[in-house]
Amino acid sequence: MNSIARRMFELVEPIGVIPYWADEPTEAMFALGFDNYWDTYFAGRAAPLGLATAEVVDALFYNFAPGEVGRHIPTVWNITTPEAAITARQAGCATALRRVLGEIVDTSRFEHAAELLIKAATSAPCEGRPMYAALRAIPIPHDVVTQLFHAASLLREHRGDGHVVALMTEGVGGLESHVLLALDMGMPAEKFGRIHHLPATQITTVIDGMRDRGLIGDDRWLSERGRAVKQRVEALTDHLAAPPYDVLSPHELDQLETTLEPLATLLLAAQPW
Repeated sequence: MNSIARRMFELVEPIGVIPYWADEPTEAMFALGFDNYWDTYFAGRAAPLGLATAEVVDALFYNFAPGEVGRHIPTVWNITTPEAAITARQAGCATALRRVLGEIVDTSRFEHAAELLIKAATSAPCEGRPMYAALRAIPIPHDVVTQLFHAASLLREHRGDGHVVALMTEGVGGLESHVLLALDMGMPAEKFGRIHHLPATQITTVIDGMRDRGLIGDDRWLSERGRAVKQRVEALTDHLAAPPYDVLSPHELDQLETTLEPLATLLLAAQPW
C-alpha cells in the first residue's frame, strides 16, 4: 500500500465525514426546507453534479441498493437548488469544525495546513474522476475553515472515485463492498450500518452470491480469497489516491501531518459512534 496516501487518508477522513455525523450541517440543510437526513445527504453530496438524474448519481455513488437514490434524486431539487445546498453544507461544516476545534482554527498553523491541503486537493488530474471533477468546479472558499473542509471533501471524493475503480477491478459490487468491509471489521454483514436496513432476503442474496464466488465461507465470514480481494482493493485505492500529495515536498507533508494529527484526534473523539 502507498504509505503516504494511507496516512493522509487517516488524517483527512475525519474532516471529510463531518457532514455525516455533526448536527450543524444537517441543521443548515434543514433550514433550506428538508426534514430528513437522507435528503440532506443526497442533496449535499450530489449538488456539485447539478441536476443530474438518479441514474447518474446512483452510478457515481456506486454503493446504494436499487431504488435508494431514486427516493431522493431529483425530488430534493424541488426543495432547493444545488448552489444553495453547497453553500449550506459548507457553512454547517465550518461551524462544526469551529465548535470541535475551538481556538485551533485561529492559529497560523491551521491556516498553513488549510493552504497545503488545498494545494494537494486541487493538483490531481480530473480524468476518470467524475465526483472529484464536479467538486473541483466549485470555487475555493475564502474562509480558511471552510477551505479545510472543502479540501478534505475534494480528497475524499478523489479517493472515492479511485475506490470504485478498485472495486470494479475486483468485480465487487456496491452492496458487496459493504459486506466485504463489515466482515473485514469482524462485524456480521446484517448489522452493518449502511445495509442493516435492507430486507433480510436482499442481504442474504448478496452474501450467497459472494459465497458462490468463494469470497465468503460457509461460516458466513471472509474466506482467504475474500481477504485477499479486500487487501487488493485497499492497496489499489491507496495507489490511486496518492497523486494529490505528489505536489507537496517532504517538508510540507511533515508539516501537514503534524498539524492534522491533533485535529483528527479531536474530530474522532467528537464523533457519536
